[in-house]
Amino acid sequence: MTEEFQARLAARYDELKWLYCELYQGREDTLGSLLTAMEAAYQSRSEELKQSDRAREADPGWYRQRDRLGMMLYTKPFAGSLRGVTGKLDYLQACGVNYLHLMPLLESPKGRSDGGYAVSNFRRVQPELGTMDDLEALAGDCHRRGISVCLDFVMNHTSEEHEWAKRARAGEREYQERYFFYDSWDIPNQYEQTVPQVFPTDAPGNFTWQADIQKVVMTTFYPYQWDLNYANPVVFREMTENLLFLANRGIDVIRLDAVPYIWKQLGTNCRNLPQVHNLVRMLRIVTEVVCPGVLLLGEVVMEPALVAPYFGTPEKPECHMLYNVTAMCTTWHTAATHDVRLLRHQLDQVAALPKGYTFQNYLRCHDDIGWGLDYPFLARFGMGEVPHKRFLNDYYTGKLPYSASRGALYNDDARLGDARLCGTTASLCGLETALETGDAELTEQAIRLDLMLHACMLSQSGIPVLYAGDEVGQRNDWGYLADPEKAGDSRYLHRGNFRWEEAALRQEPDTVQGRLFRGLRQLEEARQASPVFDADADFWTVDAGNEAVLTLGRYKDGEKLYGLYNFSPEPQTAWLAEPGPYRDLRSGADVNAYGSLTLEGYGFLWLLKRM
Repeated sequence: MTEEFQARLAARYDELKWLYCELYQGREDTLGSLLTAMEAAYQSRSEELKQSDRAREADPGWYRQRDRLGMMLYTKPFAGSLRGVTGKLDYLQACGVNYLHLMPLLESPKGRSDGGYAVSNFRRVQPELGTMDDLEALAGDCHRRGISVCLDFVMNHTSEEHEWAKRARAGEREYQERYFFYDSWDIPNQYEQTVPQVFPTDAPGNFTWQADIQKVVMTTFYPYQWDLNYANPVVFREMTENLLFLANRGIDVIRLDAVPYIWKQLGTNCRNLPQVHNLVRMLRIVTEVVCPGVLLLGEVVMEPALVAPYFGTPEKPECHMLYNVTAMCTTWHTAATHDVRLLRHQLDQVAALPKGYTFQNYLRCHDDIGWGLDYPFLARFGMGEVPHKRFLNDYYTGKLPYSASRGALYNDDARLGDARLCGTTASLCGLETALETGDAELTEQAIRLDLMLHACMLSQSGIPVLYAGDEVGQRNDWGYLADPEKAGDSRYLHRGNFRWEEAALRQEPDTVQGRLFRGLRQLEEARQASPVFDADADFWTVDAGNEAVLTLGRYKDGEKLYGLYNFSPEPQTAWLAEPGPYRDLRSGADVNAYGSLTLEGYGFLWLLKRM
């Protein structure tokens, strides 16, 4: 071992051994195999990446700076291939992006991949996108431009076409033990009594019968995604090796997909079990030893009380960052109801967390919007779960006469009155309808709503991330319905090809694209310029005296910011109880705001005061 690796390991070895032996019943032999794999990964890590590790160790908050701006995109729709993305880095930098999240691109079977989340080889790129060398070259080019790269790591399962699954299907016991195989439905039926279904309409149940081998296998998500058995230490070691392999290709952020599901135990709901946190903590230790410049991003699509534990504790941290799923879906709930009470309540919960906890904030992403709202809280205001979900989906699919939104339902379960929602930010804001009908007033309203929602997101604590195309108001791509491989999955509505001809219009200030692009860049530049947006700034909500207006406060180093956001299409009056003078960060003008303020429909203000 080198001195560097040995020193890092020595500082963490006792805890790693304790966690590992608790989980795997004292298997020190397999712990030795894990340590050997860690050392091999360290030795094969490039000197350039090791230098980056050392710099980031010396500055552990490097990723939390206020100039951090992300963008998530699919390689093929955006630029055709990984080399194509390399050719578009100038555009990303023009957008202010310095954190690039590449959506799933590892090898997966065509037509049975769940958008790339059924991985058949963790060490190969989908051939149509390029090679692992292309990915490594793109990461290197990004690093030279100061751009960090994030990649999804699908932990819970493999494709049925993965080598392990093929060997398991062929009858090799060693590989069957990497999954959950049963000779009859007896035990699977016991699981089904306590384990919820993820996709009850499209993929009912949590197990699939394999007729060719006369066995049942656990498939929590889709029949072609076989759940891995992390109670087998070989699975943990080899998946950890895959993670480190990707880190050594230059990936800076590893997104742990569906992490709450990775430990299964009969008689439980197989969600968020204590062993999951042991596994994530061990992964954190492994990366801190081998590649401490690499971050773990947890995808935890759960209610708020179950999300924060994945940060771990300050003494024993787990994920560096977590998706702020709750804020995303609550923001869209607020835009439909024009009622900020739930959003304010949940932002108060975020504000109460330690400042070291970092959320990744976004308005839209590759996935659908699941209405996992705090329904006990909404019940106080007469909003029942089933009718409210129906209202939201009717609103955003344009079924209500006063809604201009255009979206589509995903995984509609009429029996439960439940469904998820798909659509781009711009189309959900009404821009698609406005442009198709030529309604100038509706266009103005859609642009105001789009910018207001982004401003609200940008002023929250955490790392803001755009979904590619949102910067120029890209609308839904209904062409997916004509593609037999995509027509059954409405998520392709917002996964369409990037419209470069429309992006070119961002240079023309009077176009919709130009107004949205410039409006966003103005907000992003204002955010970067003021310490009040730092991650360690104080953050709170303010009662504006109006249920349609959200007011957020931030303070640092003698500067105080009030962000006021009108979630109603009508002008609204809000109250600001603190005298100015203030500076409007959008216009640069001085504002003597005090007492009553009027905001136009879907309007907002960023008011900065120096104490």
